[in-house]
Amino acid sequence: MIFDNKFIQQRIEKAKLLKEAGYNPYSNNSQRNTTIEKYLNVNADIAQQEEKRDEKRHYIVSGRIKLLRIMGKASFMKIEDESGVLQIYVARDNLPEDFYNTMFKKNIEVGDIIEVGGFPFVTGKGELSLHADTFTLLTKAISPLPEKFHGITDKEIRYRKRYLDLIMNTEVRKTFQIRSKVISLTRRFFEEKGFLEVETPMMHPIAGGANAKPFVTHHNALGIDRFLRIAPELYLKRLIVGGFEAVFEINRNFRNEGMDATHNPEFTSIEFYWAYKTYKDLINITKEYFQYLFEHLNLPTMLPYGDMKINFENFQEIPLIESLTTIGGVPAESCTTKEAIIAYLNSKNISVKPNLNLGQLQGELFDTFVEERLIDPTFITEYPVEISPLARRNDENPEITERFELFIAGREIANAFSELNDPIDQLSRFKEQMEAKDCGDDEAHEMDSDFVEALSYGMAPTAGQGIGIDRLVMLLTNEHSIRDVLLFPAMKPITYESEQEELDDAL
Repeated sequence: MIFDNKFIQQRIEKAKLLKEAGYNPYSNNSQRNTTIEKYLNVNADIAQQEEKRDEKRHYIVSGRIKLLRIMGKASFMKIEDESGVLQIYVARDNLPEDFYNTMFKKNIEVGDIIEVGGFPFVTGKGELSLHADTFTLLTKAISPLPEKFHGITDKEIRYRKRYLDLIMNTEVRKTFQIRSKVISLTRRFFEEKGFLEVETPMMHPIAGGANAKPFVTHHNALGIDRFLRIAPELYLKRLIVGGFEAVFEINRNFRNEGMDATHNPEFTSIEFYWAYKTYKDLINITKEYFQYLFEHLNLPTMLPYGDMKINFENFQEIPLIESLTTIGGVPAESCTTKEAIIAYLNSKNISVKPNLNLGQLQGELFDTFVEERLIDPTFITEYPVEISPLARRNDENPEITERFELFIAGREIANAFSELNDPIDQLSRFKEQMEAKDCGDDEAHEMDSDFVEALSYGMAPTAGQGIGIDRLVMLLTNEHSIRDVLLFPAMKPITYESEQEELDDAL
């Protein structure tokens, strides 16, 4: 059962006794008039005063008790709100008669959320604190917090019980505050560039917009299946057909794939589409975007990431086929035919599906030998047409597309291309994708006849790009698992009982 733990039972009993004594352990009458951060800032001058206190000032602060030292006639505690930590001094003689002995000493514990009023003073050790003259219990915590000095180190518990992780590990909150700023700055950057933010469907009649396995749901009223969106691309390009010239969407995508350090079944991205532009224009705006983020987040352009130093003043461009030899070390003669690539991969004890086409095999070479070596920001360009079903062919070489992917620290951060706006070519590409699906490629793109029809009305020359927000935040916060930048990452289900046993061990 949820509350079988003996420590929880003890706290439940205290909450009951408080109610019987006339104290509401879940009060809803907060009078807070400042945050801890503001309190510390506005009273910083107290340390310079002769008496190091000012009883004419009065403040009411609220927060969770993180440390409590109860003594005979007085106690010290540390409380924390979202903005910071403050030391509170509670003396018996400054509170209502017998309140300290009957209510405070017996019932207040670490984890409780309280509200105290009082004046600022500086302790003998030089710490700006609050001398309490009023005390209110706002919320009685019936589950005890993990032991303070070790906190929660078990990542499984941290991810499954993010609320507990946020309570115990203050630095975790900073990661998610930065994430929020990144999303806000991203929105502002594109709005300042003249883009319009839009919203497109989350449930699609056809799984499309990228090569990936979809999640399937069912619409009861219509009696049909729907697919959680893989990407918003095809709807955003419909808007370009309709006459909008610069649109973007920041939202969730869903892909029914494995979970690892860089993949979660649902993730956040921005996709934007820009009429009368090419993928080369997107390279330029991407550089501007990173410069904008770094300036507003006050980040150094030589950014540490694990053992690496990433130079964000050193953006590079290199065609995919060229990267196989110059970066991946693959002999040039092993990159140009299916047979040569398969033979080379086999010589490295890497097995591949024999039915892959040339472009897919070149993609295998890139994934295996190049990707993880791309540390500084690198635009890999000129992707084979076989692995770019929605990208425009290069006019001079129809075997490649006007596409790039941006890699940083060995990971893909963005994908972009000059959009295919020839409806006949698009129809042919979809048919090729359907043939690949018939041959066992369960991530191949579905036929989307409505999108082909939309293109038939004419879409202006357009460039489009998607940027993975989660991986970007990982990069900017020096986190190495996507679960560390998602408040509630996908987790393998376990029984509540086994989960509680793990938590009991941590307590």
